[in-house]
Amino acid sequence: MAVPFRKTSKSKRDKRRTHYKLSIPGMVKCEQCGEMKVAHRVCRVCGTYKGKEVIKQ
Repeated sequence: MAVPFRKTSKSKRDKRRTHYKLSIPGMVKCEQCGEMKVAHRVCRVCGTYKGKEVIKQ
């Protein structure tokens, strides 16, 4: 089994891990109430999707 000749430094390790991050979901304003919501989802505040009431409040 292969064994590394030298220890990988913290700097080298961290540079490799720069892409291991979370991305924030796309947020848009609700057409009805103006609250921020996740795109392509029902609004939690007013319960509408694409201008139609989906969930009764």
